[in-house]
Amino acid sequence: MMSFRVAVVGMGRMGKLHARVLSQMEDTELVCVVDTNPAAARAVARQRDCQALNDVAEAVDLVDAAVISVPTTAHIDAAAPFVAAGKPVLIEKPISVDVPSARKLISLAKKNGVVIQVGHTERFNPAVLAIQKYDIKPKFIEAHRISPFTFRSADVGVVLDMMIHDIDLVLMLAGGTVKTVHAVGVNVIGAPEDICNARLIFDNGCVANITASRLAIKTERKMRIFSEEAYLSVDYGRKIGIVIQKSQNLDLIQMAREADAENLAQLAESVDYTSLVKSEQLVVDDSTEPLRMQAEAFRDSVVNGTPPVVSAVDGLAAVRVAGNIVSSVKHYRWDGKVFGRKGLDVIQKDT
Repeated sequence: MMSFRVAVVGMGRMGKLHARVLSQMEDTELVCVVDTNPAAARAVARQRDCQALNDVAEAVDLVDAAVISVPTTAHIDAAAPFVAAGKPVLIEKPISVDVPSARKLISLAKKNGVVIQVGHTERFNPAVLAIQKYDIKPKFIEAHRISPFTFRSADVGVVLDMMIHDIDLVLMLAGGTVKTVHAVGVNVIGAPEDICNARLIFDNGCVANITASRLAIKTERKMRIFSEEAYLSVDYGRKIGIVIQKSQNLDLIQMAREADAENLAQLAESVDYTSLVKSEQLVVDDSTEPLRMQAEAFRDSVVNGTPPVVSAVDGLAAVRVAGNIVSSVKHYRWDGKVFGRKGLDVIQKDT
């Protein structure tokens, strides 16, 4: 197999991680790293034994593809030169800050026959891969993604920064189209929202309740999925989960249905319900780093023509829902219809 020549644009935290992973992959050559800060580019280039560049235009002709890991607001500007030259790109999530700019890049990619993969890395989380082994049709999904403030991605709100992960996963699991969005949010640090809760209602009846905060005092990434066939509870951070399948608990269900209220009340004094329920642990294969799996999938899509795991259309769908959530937040009436206060507070910086 010919060497896959790639550039990484943006030497922030994620860019450094991408550079490490790509430099360690077989049949892959990290040709260069690009950053407008010369010192940042040189530092990583020395560490990964590649060229340091300061302008995207200098990298386009040197590589077969690029990983875009700049701030979200600069995604399109950084990716467009590669796409225009017919070079595939892996763009860190989200694909862009809004729908129009994402559509513009997708149109350019179609014109040039270029693959775009979006870096929704949670798709490669071992716990997510374990969930997909079950044939479930969710009716209700609850997701929590909270963390302390990292001082990164302050150019966008928590919806595009953190909630976008769960938006993408919910869209993948629900399999329908979002018809209704209700959301409320709070901004503390700056103009964009820092805490948000959104309720999504799909055309197939599924309902999703998603909460994200970047001002918490602990880190938590969890999802609960209810369906007619099973209940799943997943901890993405710890990569563990449990599954309770209806088919494995028919005896217990039948017993409870046949007993009257008085008999059930008597059981409460002597039987531990949790000991009767048959549950199973998610079988999670944690042998490969998700970022490595994502990079390998990107290489396969470029070299072998396999469909991208998270396509540009998937990325656009997530951004569209994120935009609807932010819009709902801005129009939410905090005090009902009686008073005019709505949306987010106006942050006044001291001068």
